[in-house]
Amino acid sequence: MTEKQRMEEGFLFLSTDTAILTEYKKAKILVGEFNSTNENESARRCRILKELFKKIGSECQIEPPFHCDYGCNTSIGDNFHAGYDCLIIDVSPVTIGNNVFLGPRVGIYTAAYPIDADVRNKGYAYGKPVSIGNNVWIGANSVINPGVTIGDNVVIGSGTIVTKNIPDNVVVAGNPCRILRPITDEDRSYWQDQLNNK
Repeated sequence: MTEKQRMEEGFLFLSTDTAILTEYKKAKILVGEFNSTNENESARRCRILKELFKKIGSECQIEPPFHCDYGCNTSIGDNFHAGYDCLIIDVSPVTIGNNVFLGPRVGIYTAAYPIDADVRNKGYAYGKPVSIGNNVWIGANSVINPGVTIGDNVVIGSGTIVTKNIPDNVVVAGNPCRILRPITDEDRSYWQDQLNNK
């Protein structure tokens, strides 16, 4: 099994492998190009993101600066928005659904390192995938840790550290993350009224 295959399967791997470094360098070039664009270059931004990511849906917007390790391990659905300083460490797959909004400085991390210092100091890492459902809002400065699955219709408060899976239809916040309450029909009625009365 190659180091790249080990990385893809979630086993310990060395990131100094030639195939892994090639993908990493390609991503860094594309990210640098993306971050050098301005507001009048939306078509160029779109072209770069399509080349960078494994999949990106329609009506997606990422505010520069943006950073990721590989890009090719990240799939993004339709109507995605990421605020400034979004960081995706995509050693393992990152899957993001439709209608997902990230506040500024949200970090999504799939990379992890051995607890044992001797193994870690030899340069080994491993990854665990992250999955984010549909209709999710993640507040500014939140961190999504390796191996986390976030359900559909979730609101994550700013500054939250997500260490465990989150079910559908809840508001969560804190460090570590905890469920504050379910999202209810009353929430929907309240916000529909706000929209109708604007």
